Amino acid sequence: MNTVGTYLLYLLISTGLTLVVGTGVARSGRAFLLDVFGGNDALAAAVSRLLVLGFYLLSLGFVTLTMRAGGQVTSAASGLQLLSVKIGEVLLVLGALHLLTMAALLRARRMAQARLLHNPFRESAHWPDAPPAGEATTALAETPSPDSAPLAGGVLQ
Repeated sequence: MNTVGTYLLYLLISTGLTLVVGTGVARSGRAFLLDVFGGNDALAAAVSRLLVLGFYLLSLGFVTLTMRAGGQVTSAASGLQLLSVKIGEVLLVLGALHLLTMAALLRARRMAQARLLHNPFRESAHWPDAPPAGEATTALAETPSPDSAPLAGGVLQ
């Protein structure tokens, strides 16, 4: 195994790992973004693409910057040792980026929930006398139907 072969294998494995993790982030983060943006699918998809693009840029930038080896690969054993160190570095960075992305999604979701909680225009703010959600009102049951109400001016037949 030579140095060029080790570099090419490193690029292939690192790019594959980056694509797999980025696809997982995009797929799983979509539910969070839909919740944050109130079900607005177009906005959630756009933000998801932007997050994944940033994830790819950071990950592949790291892969490219760390591609340089500290010496020559003289044997298969030294090539595999170098490759394992480099792949380990990539996995650690991918894990850290994934955790940062998850933290950002959770923070955005909490902020959206807090905005909903403190929104002065939500339904209960307009109707202070309205019963809490889930409680049935008896106002309709107490209203007489037109058939049972007495008619003005006597009974019509």
